[in-house]
Formats: sequence, C-alpha cells, structure tokens
Amino acid sequence: MVTAFSIASWNVEHFKQDPERIKRIIDFMNCQAPDVFALYEVQGSEVFQSLVSQMHDYTFHTTEGPQVQEILLGVRHGLTAFFTQKLEFKSGVTTFRPGALLTVTISNVHYPLLFLHTASGNDPRGLGLRDDMLIRACKFRKVLDKAGGRGRANYIFLGDLNTMGMVYHYVKGRNISPDDELKKLASQAKRYDMRFLKKDVPATWSNGSTSSIPPSNLDHVIAANHLRFTPFGDAEVSARGWPKEPTPAEQDQWIHEYSDHALLYFEVQRVS
Repeated sequence: MVTAFSIASWNVEHFKQDPERIKRIIDFMNCQAPDVFALYEVQGSEVFQSLVSQMHDYTFHTTEGPQVQEILLGVRHGLTAFFTQKLEFKSGVTTFRPGALLTVTISNVHYPLLFLHTASGNDPRGLGLRDDMLIRACKFRKVLDKAGGRGRANYIFLGDLNTMGMVYHYVKGRNISPDDELKKLASQAKRYDMRFLKKDVPATWSNGSTSSIPPSNLDHVIAANHLRFTPFGDAEVSARGWPKEPTPAEQDQWIHEYSDHALLYFEVQRVS
C-alpha cells in the first residue's frame, strides 16, 4: 500500500490566545507531522495568526461567521487542496459551526474530506440537531458521487461528532445511550456505503480521573468502504494524547495542558 496523505483531527478545547498553550499545541502537532490537520474550537484571530507565523510548512483555512468557535485547517505545502465552507451543516442554527470541506487532489484523484464539529448536549434538542447534521453528512456522499461522475467518491467525514446519546427526564425508559446513537449512525452510514474506522482506544474524551463523567467516545472517522488506511495494530486510527499516558495522574496533566480530547491520526492509502 502507498500512503496518499496523513490526517490529524483534534478538538483543542477553547483554543484561544495563550502563548504558552499555543506553543504546546504547535509542538505536539509538529510531532505528528500530518499532511492535513483540523483543529476545532478555535477562538479568536490571534490563534490563527500564531499558527500562520509559527507553522511555516502549512497553508491555513478557517471557517467564518457569527459562531464563537471555528474549525481551522492546515494543509502541508506542496499538497493540492481546495477549501469550501458548507453552511448546510449548521442545520439552520446561525451560531453553529459550518462544515469545513477540503478536497485534496493527488495524481488527478480527488479525496473530499468533510470536517465537522456537531451539536453537543444530551438533551432532546442536542440529539435532534446532531442527528440532522450527521444524516446530512451521510447523504452528502450521493452529492459527491454525482459530482465526480464515477459514482465512487473517495469521501471521508470526521471530527468531534459529540455522540453522547440523550437523557430524557420526563418519561422513564426514553433515554438513548451513546452506543445506541453510534449504532444508528453506523446504520445510516452503511446505507451510503460508508463505515466507521476502528480506533485503537475505546474513548477519545475525558474530563479527568476525578470527574463523575466517564471517558466518552465522541471523536470519529467515517469513510467510504472502498478506501484503505495504514493499520495501527488492528486499528485504522490512532488516538494520541491523554489515552496514551500510562497513569491517571499523567492523563490528568495532559488534559490540563492540552485538551480533554485526544488527537485522531490516520493515513489514507492511494486510490488508483
């Protein structure tokens, strides 16, 4: 297998101006050396300017609008890529993040990548908005298939999908578990010939060892079935950061210094 390009996807919780934290984030990102990366929850133009001035090997794109938090993309120099902001993934809520569509082209083959930070919340509104966004993301496969003219788009959508289920306080037995939400999304993806990529850890978010909330499986990569990826053991996605720290105390320290989300890293194999 020949690697076409690598991708990192990372929710850097409340990523705003803090020179010491920005340096830690940049150093950690440089250690991963991805060809393409997405950062979620970017707040303020200062972060964008810092990354541009310190990460000289990348060209940057960012979503824009009335929302407080943006999605910022970095593309390694020499890689051909076209960026489009997709407002339909705001699901009609003006303050939500739009989708960030990046189409990477290698040897005249297109790889559309849709980066998403979907609605949070385990209340009915949060689940409903998130479900609408994720259905749209799955259906987008048909749009890309048609646009490509070959009926087999090399489509991947990914990001902090916030798959936390729903708690319904008013009627017993109406809760939806995170696992049930994931099963529903997997079924929806299957309808469009897509699948979840397997991660090397079960959870990607943690509020630390003293939290009453257990680690959660919130960050995902969903890809067209025909695409192939570099293996990490029996997984296709490596979750890096706090899950790789050996002790709860070291995990807590990493979460404090970096983010409550792990970074997802994977490598896309070339399509002939």
